[in-house]
Amino acid sequence: MSEEQQKQAFDKEAYQAGLKELQVLDFALVELNLYLNTHPGDLQAIQQFNQLAQKRQAVAQQFELQFGPLVNFGNSYSRYPWQWNETPWPWQV
Repeated sequence: MSEEQQKQAFDKEAYQAGLKELQVLDFALVELNLYLNTHPGDLQAIQQFNQLAQKRQAVAQQFELQFGPLVNFGNSYSRYPWQWNETPWPWQV
């Protein structure tokens, strides 16, 4: 598939839906993190945090397989050819 065909095949709606799902998970994880800072003994909250963290990792992995890396500095892998010069980047959407 040529580079032009790849750009045409880009599914903007799926990209945005994937980013939104990650943002929802990130929001919930931050809120649980803040709650657990003041309620460290809440087992149910810890379990919920761990479940959401696991789900976020799976969603991020699937997103990166489909659309490319989310974060730089070795926190995400790149396929060949180097993907960081392809747009849109997550912060541009």
